[in-house]
Amino acid sequence: MSAAPNNIQEINSAVADHPNQFALLKQRRFAPFFWTQFSGAANDNVFKFAFTVMVTYQLSISWMQPAMAGLVIGALFILPFLLFSATSGQLTDKYQKTKMIRFVKNLEIVIMAIAAYGFFTVNVPVLLGCTFLMGLHSTLFGPVKFAYLPQVLNERELTGGNGMVEMGTFVAILAGNIVGGVLIALPGIGATYVAITCIAVSIIGRIAAQYIPNAPATDPSLQINWNPFTETWKNLKLAHGNVVVFRSLLGISWMWFFGAVFLSQFPSFAKDVLHGSSNVASLLLVVFSIGIATGSLLCEVLSRRHVEIGLVPLGAIGMSVFALDLYFASRSLPKAELLTVMQFISIGAHWRVMADLFLLSLFAGLYSVPMYALIQLRSQPTHRARIIAANNILNALFMIASSLIVGALLGAKFTIPQVFLFTALANAVVATYIFLLLPEYFLRFVAWVVSRLVYRFKVTGDENIPTTGAAILACNHVSFVDAVLLMAASPRPIVFVMDHRIFKMPVLGWFFKLAKAIPIAPKSEDPAAYEAAFVAAGKVLKEGDMLAIFPEGGITKDGTLQEFKGGIMKILEQAKAQGIEPPVIPMALTNLWGSYFSRIEKDGAMVRPFRRGLFNRVGLNVGAAMPAESVEPDLLKRRVAVLLS
Repeated sequence: MSAAPNNIQEINSAVADHPNQFALLKQRRFAPFFWTQFSGAANDNVFKFAFTVMVTYQLSISWMQPAMAGLVIGALFILPFLLFSATSGQLTDKYQKTKMIRFVKNLEIVIMAIAAYGFFTVNVPVLLGCTFLMGLHSTLFGPVKFAYLPQVLNERELTGGNGMVEMGTFVAILAGNIVGGVLIALPGIGATYVAITCIAVSIIGRIAAQYIPNAPATDPSLQINWNPFTETWKNLKLAHGNVVVFRSLLGISWMWFFGAVFLSQFPSFAKDVLHGSSNVASLLLVVFSIGIATGSLLCEVLSRRHVEIGLVPLGAIGMSVFALDLYFASRSLPKAELLTVMQFISIGAHWRVMADLFLLSLFAGLYSVPMYALIQLRSQPTHRARIIAANNILNALFMIASSLIVGALLGAKFTIPQVFLFTALANAVVATYIFLLLPEYFLRFVAWVVSRLVYRFKVTGDENIPTTGAAILACNHVSFVDAVLLMAASPRPIVFVMDHRIFKMPVLGWFFKLAKAIPIAPKSEDPAAYEAAFVAAGKVLKEGDMLAIFPEGGITKDGTLQEFKGGIMKILEQAKAQGIEPPVIPMALTNLWGSYFSRIEKDGAMVRPFRRGLFNRVGLNVGAAMPAESVEPDLLKRRVAVLLS
């Protein structure tokens, strides 16, 4: 690993472009952190799975039946998330994150040393205590994990970084379960080998943590509230203060509910429905984990290295579709003797089951990674770890609810495939409800579809679109979907000032109303609407958001750049009167005129949809920002004309 600066400020100033998310593994700001969290997730699962197998298959304990072992261990592990997440979030905001990580890894070594004693002496109460402590270890690490990333990764890297972490976590879980299961099964020496492995992995994680660069505290003056109950309520209220963030937290927690249904039922599903051995259950876990990892890694590619929440509805659709197909694929499989893995995969019908599991988990990855990135990006930095802590609390509650609901369904004589059917339908209802409450997800999804499936859309110079602060985007006006394409190109929400007539169109009008676009009418036609539009535009800029206008005032009929009107100057005057001078970003849409959504002088717009075929190449060229004081309509037009050439 190459040498690197020792603090985040130096690192961020030295960040160079890299080809993809895997290149982060060569950089000190990310690689030691990645391997630290990987080792922690692996160790959790080596310990938990080995302990579960030992209690279930190797010991006879009068006060804990084998059938209850997994439930008790799982409950003990998740309990600290409910009790201490709020405190953990405060500690992460108050103290330097690198020190927090190293403290957590030191704690892990101590816990694993105690667990080693428990394995050596076959002391179940000690191991149960260590299960609770490892849950505490994960509770402390959770907020640090997600609050660290936005401090060391820029907006273009955040989706890829989260994808790598999500992929690493599920691979580590899978590896931990396999290693724990294999080692504990070794006759006579299994417990000893598990103990040694757990201590060794914890030490490796601590060594990796030593190389994580310093990440400063975001709220060092914070006064810690040690009451977990009042602080939990305070954290939930804090998260609720940002509607987009809070509803995204609920969306992530729903994903954990959804995933917990399938993960908890794999053993019974494999045995009672698929008629497979315990190794078939392990195969299902492998397929599920690979699917999550694949979906997580695909996010960066599909998002063009931005935080693309348009992938979230796509993920939700895929989760429901393939969970639904899993019901049809598994509901009427013929009974058989318990099948080995080789016998299982030799049956064609089982490949459909595995494909459904792989694809529903892949889409779950597409669903979750952009949501995590959005929360990191939109949360106030001084409160970010506490927001993540609130998410961990909600995740734990949703997973408990998942267990209770699945238990009630099974108690009501639902079959496991019927439980999967219920989950698929519930996912469709919940996802639809979330997207109706938060239309930004749906709007971004439409923009993503248009820019990738209707057109082949290439953006040049998107680094000139500011990721924070007020700004005005000024673009040529070529078609009825110009705003949709700009939306697809931007990492942030955009408020558009648009001709009031477009709001009367059946589909586009509804879409732009949903997007809260600002209608503007000619002053001669409706003076009140004209003035109201500029007041609304000024408010958008004052709140630090991005505003987009089409200075030509109408869609070109011949593909040429028209005269730029004076609206841009009036907007800048409004902004200056409020004490802000936002930069103006010139933009040019290319090769769009003549397509279905553009106007043709003879034919009008939206006639002969295939006149240019499918997947037309169109582009957006983004120029360097112009200071507000230097902007005038003619100069802005010349800048856009240069971008068109």
